[in-house]
Amino acid sequence: MRGFLTLLIAAASFYVLLALMLFLFQEKMVFLPNMPGRTLTATPKDAGFDFEDVTLETSDGLKLHGWYVPAAQARGVVLFLHGNAGNISHRLDSIAIFHELGLDTLIIDYRGYGRSQGKPSERGIYLDAEAAWHYLVSSRGVAADRVIVFGRSLGGAVAAWLANQYTPAALIIESSFSSALDIARKLYPFMPVRLITRLEFPVSLHVSRLQCPLLVVHSRDDEIIPFTMAEAIYESAAEPKSLLEIWGDHNNGFLLSRDRYLSGLNEFIQKNLPQ
Repeated sequence: MRGFLTLLIAAASFYVLLALMLFLFQEKMVFLPNMPGRTLTATPKDAGFDFEDVTLETSDGLKLHGWYVPAAQARGVVLFLHGNAGNISHRLDSIAIFHELGLDTLIIDYRGYGRSQGKPSERGIYLDAEAAWHYLVSSRGVAADRVIVFGRSLGGAVAAWLANQYTPAALIIESSFSSALDIARKLYPFMPVRLITRLEFPVSLHVSRLQCPLLVVHSRDDEIIPFTMAEAIYESAAEPKSLLEIWGDHNNGFLLSRDRYLSGLNEFIQKNLPQ
């Protein structure tokens, strides 16, 4: 009996310790600027594109690094907000796709990523996206109705927040989750996630308040974020909205289903950018 009680106490202690670690270290688990690393490994020039290095300043005084990649006779600009790992140099495939679609691209590294200053947090990366928006519409003079805000994975949550603060031509959310709490429930079904989840990223809530068209892109093969979350995001939004189903894994689906992906994005862009 004593041995059983000892085992029970040890298990309970481990459970409490794990819950405490999940509560305290959420940012370190979500924001992964060092995977695979902060060093930029390439530039758009390596893919054959002209580009400008840009430096943005956030409202709380940090310097962010990004690239502005122009396209010939561009029909608009895409503000691209990437996922939770790596940096802008790992997104050349997406830049090439936007270039093929006839869009200028502004891509930034969040605070603590790549060459950007600071340390990432939920509020912080929202401010980073806001700085990128102001750079486009104020510094470069791009009309808001010519900007498409695009977010992939964690960037989808940031993009949804930004599109609620301002009104772009359209919002595209790719391979993202419906909320931090929902993804925590999937990853840690045995934990009291409602009590210990401090991060919010309420994507479904943000899209329910949108004043612009929405395209949700997701793969049923996504091994990290289930397709049901894309459906939840889609159902939360009012019209006009579209759902583009692709195939392939979380990180490479847009490449594995490239033709369908390009066609779906092009159709959405044609509908929602002024001629």
